[in-house]
Amino acid sequence: MSIKQDQTKRVRVLIADDNKEMRDTVVRLLENDFEVVAAVGDGRALVDAARKLDPDAAIVDISMPILNGIEAVAEIKKHNPKMKAIFLTVNEDADFVRAAFDVGGLAYVVKRQMATDLHVALRHALADETFISPGCDFPGAPDLKLDRITLR
Repeated sequence: MSIKQDQTKRVRVLIADDNKEMRDTVVRLLENDFEVVAAVGDGRALVDAARKLDPDAAIVDISMPILNGIEAVAEIKKHNPKMKAIFLTVNEDADFVRAAFDVGGLAYVVKRQMATDLHVALRHALADETFISPGCDFPGAPDLKLDRITLR
């Protein structure tokens, strides 16, 4: 990967999750290594914050009010296609994984593994590489990674 540990301080990250405790946990996990520019609680607030703050990356829950995370990222990507989207969710269903990557997500982390996977996923996404939490039951993962490499 091309992102080095000492380079990550400059990376601006936006966090979106409808659960305040989860937002606070993600902030704590990232704040020493990344610049957390905002933490919001719904998909509409995510879209608005992304337009205003122009983050390098966003950590996004899928199940949020007003706009879900997939809808919000699809809208953001129309205006900021370079923003890296990392989905952080309890959903391990293959349809959710596929939908997340279809709207431009580069990483998919299940919340039960976020302590070990979130930093890794973020670094992969910043290097334009895909990441899916190990153990996530997604049979298309190898094909998905191949598709991403082929599209470059």
